[in-house]
Amino acid sequence: MKKLFISAVLFSFACTTSAQNTALKTKISTKAESLESKVIAWRRDFHQNPELGNREFKTAEKIATHLRALGIEVQTGVAKTGVVGILKGGKPGPVVALRADIDALPVKERVNIPFASKVVGEYNQKTVPVMHACGHDTHIAILMGTAEILASIKSELKGTVKFIFQPAEEGPPEGEEGGAKLMVKEGVLENPKVDVIFGLHINAQTEVGKIKYRPMGTMAASDWFTIKIKGKQTHGAYPWLGIDPIVTAAQIVMGIQTIVSRNINVTESAAVISVGQINAGVRSNVIPEELIMTGTIRSLDRQVQDLLHSRLKQVVNSIAESAGTTADINITNQTLITYNDPLLTEKMVPTLEATAGKENVSITPAVTGAEDFSYFQEKIPGLYFFLGGAPKGKPIAETAPHHTPDFYIDESGFVLGMKALSDLTVDYMEMNSKK
Repeated sequence: MKKLFISAVLFSFACTTSAQNTALKTKISTKAESLESKVIAWRRDFHQNPELGNREFKTAEKIATHLRALGIEVQTGVAKTGVVGILKGGKPGPVVALRADIDALPVKERVNIPFASKVVGEYNQKTVPVMHACGHDTHIAILMGTAEILASIKSELKGTVKFIFQPAEEGPPEGEEGGAKLMVKEGVLENPKVDVIFGLHINAQTEVGKIKYRPMGTMAASDWFTIKIKGKQTHGAYPWLGIDPIVTAAQIVMGIQTIVSRNINVTESAAVISVGQINAGVRSNVIPEELIMTGTIRSLDRQVQDLLHSRLKQVVNSIAESAGTTADINITNQTLITYNDPLLTEKMVPTLEATAGKENVSITPAVTGAEDFSYFQEKIPGLYFFLGGAPKGKPIAETAPHHTPDFYIDESGFVLGMKALSDLTVDYMEMNSKK
């Protein structure tokens, strides 16, 4: 009889808790719908006034002003231009972080929209056009809307929310630190100590209303390499009197293509090695003394990453030696593997399915693009997912990729983004708060 009584009490408590959470989700949904036009207006303002990494001064000011107006504790100047908001709920519970990146890219906009960017800025001592060509403007606006939603139900939150508006996700200027790595270094995951982090990325190749995710390795580690080839300068008419670093570089470019195709089991893990820049010479009839080439390595597995590094050095040095010269190669890590904690992902996918509809949530193939959200995930469990931004009915093959002048986002998906981040927050708190 006693066991039956306890079971009945627990069942009653579970039903009450479930009903309370359902009521909270209804409030979130209603609030998100009411904020749509406001969030779109924010996004257009940020889009029309983009700022490059570590230079997001006006962007940060607008974010901080909004958070303060909501009664949220605000920290500014985090990792140079980052903004952090802390919202303490009315009940004890875990600390959940939500992150949005805020920087733009040195890209000239070609999209015919009334709020197109005409901004010009400075990037590595060069004057460049500036555009939100990766959707970070949408991330800012969605998280600002999410902050307003969660602030409106503050008394019912079972824990604390830390809103992280991160600068320089695309990388800081040369010679500077920045991005998620610097935020972590400065203690953004402490005081209060964060238990878990969620983030989203708008995706121009995913239809509005859809959400995609992947457990474990989701986006690739990004390593950058620089190769300096030592040549021997001579007249272009007498190549036998010198050592041609350009011909050596051409052989290296072709040689490193075999690393992925012949050394990596591509059925288990994807990988990419690409050369993006070659600089050498001053005129057509002079074989130069030196050549510098740069490129990127992408990997989704740490062992594969180590193998790529090792083989790249072997191939470069062997080809240089065969040409009678030497090459110096330097590899630097830009981002880690964006790794969705499998247990956290399994636990939270039902929330995404409930929010978007089970038919609208699916597993995505691994992405060889990179994200410095990975530096947060290195320290704490995290879940990073993709939010649809392609117009409904438009063939995905016709949508412009990210980082291009024609990049375009359908704004009708912002409400789902706010709901997803808010629902993940309250559900995680519900699962992990003290009963």
